[in-house]
Amino acid sequence: MARITLEDLDGLGEEAAAGGGGDGDNEEEEEEEEERGRLFAHWEAVASTHRVSLPRDMAGPIVQMTRHNQAREPVPYVTLSQHEKCKEAAYEERWYPAGKWACVTKGEPMYEQSISMSFMKLMRYICKENSVGCYLGMTVPVLNEIHLTKEGTELEREVVTAYYLPGEFQQNPPVPTDPEIHITERAPLWVITRVFYGMTTEETILREIGLFWELLGSTDTVLRETYIVAAYENPSIPQRRNEIWFICRAK
Repeated sequence: MARITLEDLDGLGEEAAAGGGGDGDNEEEEEEEEERGRLFAHWEAVASTHRVSLPRDMAGPIVQMTRHNQAREPVPYVTLSQHEKCKEAAYEERWYPAGKWACVTKGEPMYEQSISMSFMKLMRYICKENSVGCYLGMTVPVLNEIHLTKEGTELEREVVTAYYLPGEFQQNPPVPTDPEIHITERAPLWVITRVFYGMTTEETILREIGLFWELLGSTDTVLRETYIVAAYENPSIPQRRNEIWFICRAK
């Protein structure tokens, strides 16, 4: 995400502590160091495409999230209805219960910069910079709440990036060490969602919002200035899965 994402990171500290003496251990440490360097270089390249610099202290979280890449807890929800067009899935309605989220708000010049910088903060929180001092676990999707200008032709600069706390931490969320991360209990959410694939930029988001409106037609049941972009996959995946969420008005 340069938008740098939760799937590629962890622990320099743990690996250093695990080292012992002996040639075998030294070789293993060298291999681990090479792997850290390779992963960091990869994510540095991803970040540069979004005009974001990747700090060296992100090397640990990157390794840890890579190791836990397959262990991702889905945010709980209930499917209310599914809709098809030309016999293909077009969109679906979902209800998400109230829950606790770790949120960061950024207002950088580019959408990609805002979500990338926010996600790096959330990665550090997930990977130890919290009051329990351990890896919390990844959940998907990561949400990016956006707002359109009154003209509806551009995104407002401010973006809220939100990470759902895993089930075991919902009742007692670990406290972030970063004061820019806020634990928020978000109200239940009723949304209409549509999948799209590829990179998420202001241009692609505005296009997807327009396509979704064409599909839905005229309706006043959803908000027109606030939307959510849900990210499910690693940003290094060219055709990664995303969703546009239209937020339904309370009944």
